[in-house]
Amino acid sequence: MTNNKTIKDFAILITALIPNFIKDVSIIHNELILIINNQDLKNVILFLKNHTYAQYKVLCDITAVDFIDREERFEVVYQLLSITYATRIRIKVLLNENQSTESISTLHSSANWYEREIWDLFGIFFMNHPDLRRILTDYGFEGHPLKKDFPLTGYLEVRYDGTIKQVVAEPVDITQEFRNFNFSSPWEISIKQK
Repeated sequence: MTNNKTIKDFAILITALIPNFIKDVSIIHNELILIINNQDLKNVILFLKNHTYAQYKVLCDITAVDFIDREERFEVVYQLLSITYATRIRIKVLLNENQSTESISTLHSSANWYEREIWDLFGIFFMNHPDLRRILTDYGFEGHPLKKDFPLTGYLEVRYDGTIKQVVAEPVDITQEFRNFNFSSPWEISIKQK
């Protein structure tokens, strides 16, 4: 299943088999992308893994994207591979800030660490996850670094203090009074008035 016509035929087949689970279908660069309902995620992944014409048995990646200006702020993106048909499929679930999604770690064991990473960096909760805890940040860390509302400087500054011979953490203090901000863009044409 390598050409665009075959992918379109497969997209038509999938939407005919599970029409109530799919919100939108698109094909970009010969890759099928399905946007599905959040509550149907586990059923769709199971269907794609076991159906004769799909065989998407390899979970390559799970990631998330934060679109802070949208109502459904987060996209959780699943990349699946069918070795049998040599194709990939991308599954997207749209979530608002207060929604969680179901863990698929019982279907794909590799999802365990991907879901922990997304929880740690974006704050998206995965229901029924066997061990949802921080994986990349410290356990006392507050916030989620890849959420676009997280401050770029963080909350604490960590430095070594030579006088007391230890590492100290202090609240970040950024003074703006002596900085010179130049808001002009070099790409804009300035029009001088005479």
